[in-house]
Amino acid sequence: MAPGDLERILKGLVTGQDERILSGPRGGNEDAVVVRFPPGMALVQTVDFLTPVVDDPFRFGQIAAANSLSDVYAVGGEPLTAMNVCCFPARSMPPEVLGAILKGGLAKLQEAGAVLCGGHSVEDPEIKYGLSVSGVVDPDKMSTNRGLRPGDALLLTKPVGTGVLATAVKAGRPGAEQYEELLLKWCGRLNRGGAAVIRELGLIASTDVTGFGLGGHLLEMAQSSGVCAELDLAAVPFFPEALELAAQGLLPGGSVCNRNHYLPRTRLATGLEELRVALTFDAQTSGGLILGVPQDRLAEAQAMLEAAGDLSVCIGRAEAAQSGGPFLSIL
Repeated sequence: MAPGDLERILKGLVTGQDERILSGPRGGNEDAVVVRFPPGMALVQTVDFLTPVVDDPFRFGQIAAANSLSDVYAVGGEPLTAMNVCCFPARSMPPEVLGAILKGGLAKLQEAGAVLCGGHSVEDPEIKYGLSVSGVVDPDKMSTNRGLRPGDALLLTKPVGTGVLATAVKAGRPGAEQYEELLLKWCGRLNRGGAAVIRELGLIASTDVTGFGLGGHLLEMAQSSGVCAELDLAAVPFFPEALELAAQGLLPGGSVCNRNHYLPRTRLATGLEELRVALTFDAQTSGGLILGVPQDRLAEAQAMLEAAGDLSVCIGRAEAAQSGGPFLSIL
């Protein structure tokens, strides 16, 4: 991409002076940014990027940014700064497409209260976009995927099935516009409400649901915590549209790989619907949080999530692990 094109699409994306930035892209076009660090806080750093899951470039930028921010929210943190990471086919696609993607990412960063500090781009045959995010968290009020305790309720904050919906959009299936709207509504939604619950209630167990699917991330969370996660399949909020599409055979390859990898390590109750079991391992983009909540704080946590406009579905509970037993049980 010509330097002039890059300068043109980046104009207005990097914000003006912000008290968090001591040195950076404004003024001297520095390659690194120096950020003021709040005292008494710990640094959270993450990076994630993905290929388009919707056709509209602005919406894709929003979803990819929300996905990148999610890991900070999953520990109860707050995003502070971010840098763009993008791959773009500059020889075959108009630069305005990249500009729209970056503007979508910026809009989501502004919603999160984080500041964009620059980024890096390379020419590539396939579009890829995401963020490198730096956030902060109070080390005394952070959560990890190792914190589940027997008796904890498992709260989920977004529906399941976005991998199937995104595959339908890419394939141009009838109803693709409706599926894209659903993806924007949920994949583009920040997990900020769940992070606030973590901080305010002092939760110590959480993770976000992304590429390994609900079942995969829940199994890994339970294994890291040394407990067994009991998942109530009937309580899982699957997108009805995803169930319909999966019934037609539309299950992404990554979701099939998840199912094949995690199912042998999972105990299944008899009589479960095979389709719903398969969707439990559907690879998600910018999925919700799984929060481990002590039973005496469950009603409070659900009320806080609902007040923030988030989904708040109890999908099971953690139980003591049995010697030699599985870490995930689907009931």
